[in-house]
Amino acid sequence: MKNILPILTVILVIVAVWYAAAIKMNAAWTYAQANRAGTEVTFSEVVRDTLNQERPVLPAPHQVAAELWATTVEKKITSKRSLVFHGWVTLSATLLGFAIGTTAGILLAIGITHNRAMELGVMPWAIASQTIPILAIAPMIIVVLNSMGISGLIPKSIIAAYLSFFPVAVGMVKGLRAPDAMQLDLMRTYSASDNQTFWKLRLPSSMPYLFASLKVGVAASLVGTIVAELPSGATRGLGARLLSGSYYGQTVQIWSALFAAALLAASLVIIVGVIEKITLRRMGMAA
Repeated sequence: MKNILPILTVILVIVAVWYAAAIKMNAAWTYAQANRAGTEVTFSEVVRDTLNQERPVLPAPHQVAAELWATTVEKKITSKRSLVFHGWVTLSATLLGFAIGTTAGILLAIGITHNRAMELGVMPWAIASQTIPILAIAPMIIVVLNSMGISGLIPKSIIAAYLSFFPVAVGMVKGLRAPDAMQLDLMRTYSASDNQTFWKLRLPSSMPYLFASLKVGVAASLVGTIVAELPSGATRGLGARLLSGSYYGQTVQIWSALFAAALLAASLVIIVGVIEKITLRRMGMAA
């Protein structure tokens, strides 16, 4: 109970601020309508109208919650209006991109750790690649791949992998270099080969760093997938849901899709955290 109370307090404060902001930002439309009709509105009428507008500037929390319920529970998961349907489309590309990015990041980290020339030659380019805005590179990747006849899941997965490989690579490099000189000297006294040192010392030592970076990487993969859905003209996925909402001024739809994406990202991070606890416990690195 003591752990839940601070969380509930923060949530209540956020909801209260959100309601106040919704009233403030949506009041202009209410007053404008009243002026056109030549009538006056009381504060209670303003509050009631601002919290129930069809296309508000800032939707109220209960409007977003109602939209989430309507598009997840009340809609069939095969319906194109279902956030479960769109969430699965985004999730499939996210998981594939995350798998590609994780594999690439781990292999790059291993190469950098064992090869000084690779560290000097590849790592600067990996760092430089992250300075390119994803909004600029995503349309380029999609256009090039579409010209090659590659569309659908693969382009989105590549963009997701682009965002996820770097945190994994950096975290894995840090982890593989975590063993200190005394531990490495001890392996040498046992006449351990480089492969034995890697599997028995470096890799186990890197696990906490790897899982920390995987949590960042999986969230980045989801962001990459959603960004990839925006310029591709996709009709499926959470990014497409955001785009269609912006086209038609459906702010409630936009916010519900944003919350669905946030919940999906949080779920993925939690799953990675559960796998981390199980793995580290089996390796004797956690209680």
